Amino acid sequence: MSRRAVAVRVEGIVQGVGFRPFVYGLATRLGLAGVVGNDERGVFIEVEGGSAPVEQFLAALAGDPPPLAVIERISTGPAPVTGRRTFVIAPSTACGDRRALVSPDVATCDACLRELTDPADRRHGYAFINCTGCGPRFTIVRDVPYDRANTTMAGFRMCADCAREYHDPADRRFHAQPVCCPACGPRLRFVGSGSGGDPAGDPLARAVRLLRAGGVLAVKGLGGYHLAALAADEPAVAALRSRKHREDKPFAVMAGDLDEARRLCVVDPAEERLLTGPARPVVLLRRLQGTSVALSVAPSVALSVAPSVAPGNRWLGVLLPYTPLHHLLLRALGQPAVLTSGNVSDEPIVYRDEDALERLGGIADAFLTHDRPIHIRTDDSVVRVFRGRDLPIRRSRGYVPQPLALARAAPRPVLACGAELKHTFCLVKGDRAVVSHHIGDLENYETLRSFTEGVEHFRRLFDMTPEVVAHDLHPEYLSTKWALDQDADLVGVQHHHAHIASCLADNAAAGPVVGVAFDGLGYGPDGTLWGGEFLVAGLAGFERVGHLTPVPMPGGATAIRQPWRMAAAYLDLAYDGDVPEDLEVLRRNAERWAAVVALARRGGNAPVNPPLTSSMGRLFDAVAAVAGVRDAITYEGQAAVEFEQLADPAVDEAYPCGIAGTGTRFTVPGVALVRAVAEDLRARVPRDVVATRFHNAVARVVADGCALVREARGLSTVALSGGVFQNLLLLGRAVTLLEERGFTVLTHHRVPPNDGGVSLGQAAVAAALDRGDP
Repeated sequence: MSRRAVAVRVEGIVQGVGFRPFVYGLATRLGLAGVVGNDERGVFIEVEGGSAPVEQFLAALAGDPPPLAVIERISTGPAPVTGRRTFVIAPSTACGDRRALVSPDVATCDACLRELTDPADRRHGYAFINCTGCGPRFTIVRDVPYDRANTTMAGFRMCADCAREYHDPADRRFHAQPVCCPACGPRLRFVGSGSGGDPAGDPLARAVRLLRAGGVLAVKGLGGYHLAALAADEPAVAALRSRKHREDKPFAVMAGDLDEARRLCVVDPAEERLLTGPARPVVLLRRLQGTSVALSVAPSVALSVAPSVAPGNRWLGVLLPYTPLHHLLLRALGQPAVLTSGNVSDEPIVYRDEDALERLGGIADAFLTHDRPIHIRTDDSVVRVFRGRDLPIRRSRGYVPQPLALARAAPRPVLACGAELKHTFCLVKGDRAVVSHHIGDLENYETLRSFTEGVEHFRRLFDMTPEVVAHDLHPEYLSTKWALDQDADLVGVQHHHAHIASCLADNAAAGPVVGVAFDGLGYGPDGTLWGGEFLVAGLAGFERVGHLTPVPMPGGATAIRQPWRMAAAYLDLAYDGDVPEDLEVLRRNAERWAAVVALARRGGNAPVNPPLTSSMGRLFDAVAAVAGVRDAITYEGQAAVEFEQLADPAVDEAYPCGIAGTGTRFTVPGVALVRAVAEDLRARVPRDVVATRFHNAVARVVADGCALVREARGLSTVALSGGVFQNLLLLGRAVTLLEERGFTVLTHHRVPPNDGGVSLGQAAVAAALDRGDP
């Protein structure tokens, strides 16, 4: 029988996911000889044998790879026949241009869970069990190729038993880089208040006792420290809130398993897929209490959580255990626990042990930690479901650094520096865009340091020196100031153009489209703060064709923290200065009202005057304050979030809001909506009806505005982006109206619609301009 030899190159996420063992097993089953190995580009293979087995091998390689592998491309070519008789795994090599990708961290697999709970297994109860199908990846990688020596596991020498598994092609841990066991791997440690790290007693048992006694525990996870308390323990959760300085923003809850999650919330099939998938994000679910949604799986007795977990919120962020330590802890507790980022509000998550003891010492009563270093901090991802598809709110652990394929390659390497809030950055090399983990709000030294450290780490991992650096136009953003100091070609990208470009890149589209960008604010070329925008946009450029009528922001940034100020500015315009005295928002703020209105009337763009804004986020704030939802906020978007939850989905009426102008230039008079809300409230219309009429009105504004643009420009595709479109009620009704009018609607499903997706948009714009796209 004649022999055939083929050289194969596989690129994508093919290191650290059991790809070489898979290739080895496939080749040996088919009786083929050859070699497989890792290098800086991915996996290289040479396979030799009969023509039919070689064809079977190539078909299986593409059609049945390991579950965690993401194959971008397979290239093949002829190779010399050598007469080899065996198939081997070669040592890794690293020379030349790096294209190898690193896998995201992966939740504990079922096989490891069975061993974890098997008293007869040598890893029974071991908090760091893993295999080629699960475990730490991105958070422990220092360099590529992905080999143990390039991870934070390098300091743990494998024992004879682990080494035997590692070198046995028939074993599930064959070339699993983080492989370890109680004899040779990382170890847990309990550090109690004033204990100095006293090792006496089982660390896990001590942690469980502390939580059951009402304590707050710092737990070292994959990408940083979390703060934990029993979810049903109101004093413990309230103490956590007070110490963390997080007044109202909801906490996430870790349920022990899917059944426990169903006892907390409604879980549909798409949400179940997210909860139990390898990424294990926090999933925003509708709480059972007070819901009339029919359940596909009837829960047993519903579980309660403390009021302070998610005050006044119909939704609850739920996640399932994704590390062996989480499984052990939740099983020992037998009930859900709050699990929130280990930080003080507005700071990045703590991930270094020495920093944790210092920075979290005033919050946590004790620490459950271990000696495996975390190389890169990575917060939990947050996702909700819209029409059966993922709608990311925060894309981080479990997803990063999986790249997003671009429809067209960038001529030169690009670094996009992102926005300020919910900050991410993005690297583009060729046709791959790698959006970073969630950094946080880039407003202080700690988050700036996290950003710069992250950029250096990604540049090293992906062997990239950026030649083009994209940045926001806002001159005061720390990311913009950093970008302006770089030795590269600079590209300033308007914030809302970046939002629409992000949605286009998310959907592998180029435009032009009607882009609707609704958010809190972004710096406009005219010096005002945009945020309620209708654009005609492609990747390389945009035109502003419509927007909310600008209004003053009395006090500037103070008006963001105090939405009643936006209500005062809008109402003063809506009533021509004669605001009815029976409006509750005026009564609640009577002492300061006149001064704030006087400030608003100064208006204009001069430095001494309040800035003008066309922001839809600020309009939501104003209406929420008029409706009595909230006069002041403690986290970004709080008033709008709570206003959405007032709404009654059964209401289909909408306030009128006439658009002034044509499809080439129009304005949306937000003052008309504010006045309609105020008049309904004066007439004692229930607040849930008011909230829904407002949402329906904004959805109709979206549809009417897009229809005007279509008449003028002939565009029938709409891209929706910006943080306001995290509002599922608004998003759902806007999409429905647009589709009823024959539009194709693009929404986000791989990166967030909020500012966490802006860096992808900036990168896509910079690449398009570098290509010279029209």
